[in-house]
Amino acid sequence: MKASTIVAPLVGAALLFGALGLVRRDVSAAAKRLADPELAQQEQGATAVASPSAAIADDAEAAYCTPEFKGVLQRVLHACGLVGGQERRGCQPADVKSFASISDEDFNALFTPLEKRGAIIMFDDNADKLDDGAKKVLDERWDDRKGARYFFVVSRASKTGGAELNRALSHRRANSVLFHLQEQTGHQGDEDLDKKVGMLWLGSEYAQLSKDYCQGWETSRPGKKCDAEAINRSAFVSWVDCRL
Repeated sequence: MKASTIVAPLVGAALLFGALGLVRRDVSAAAKRLADPELAQQEQGATAVASPSAAIADDAEAAYCTPEFKGVLQRVLHACGLVGGQERRGCQPADVKSFASISDEDFNALFTPLEKRGAIIMFDDNADKLDDGAKKVLDERWDDRKGARYFFVVSRASKTGGAELNRALSHRRANSVLFHLQEQTGHQGDEDLDKKVGMLWLGSEYAQLSKDYCQGWETSRPGKKCDAEAINRSAFVSWVDCRL
């Protein structure tokens, strides 16, 4: 009997057993994900964060879309509920510290290149109401979409008062921006709008702005006194043009 007559069936059998092994492995993994939805979500998030597309800046993108910026952006999108079908909306200081894993200064530095794209909505002390200047600037920034997918709202509170009070105050400021956009667009309760607007409320605990942001950045109160206290009674707003 020729050797080729014996070898061919053996090779075929080996390939068949190998394919069956891969099928059994994939079925087993799928079963685990069905039994544990949290595991599936973690795997999905890990894959998205590790994706090369989140770490490569496209030549056609804005200059601020660096690999570092896009890496943090990807984590923000997953942690704050803009992707993945989570029910949660937004992130508070503890969340930001855990998913960003960077210092206050480095976090702010990532957003600094958005100077010409974004604006800073300012509020009165211990207040969350948008004044006419704030509404005007917010509407202008929202209308300047230019095909971007996500609109970020990063709200803060000044150091006056306790941490818990300022956390709640910055949350209300972020909501004021969201509610105004809902009213203006007629999409109140619209899931599509919810998936565009990403909110981070930082209170006075994380990533405070320096008074340098009073210069160069568009604010809703031009010509009025601006110092470290005033600039942190605010909500930073901007579309983000990066593709992930």
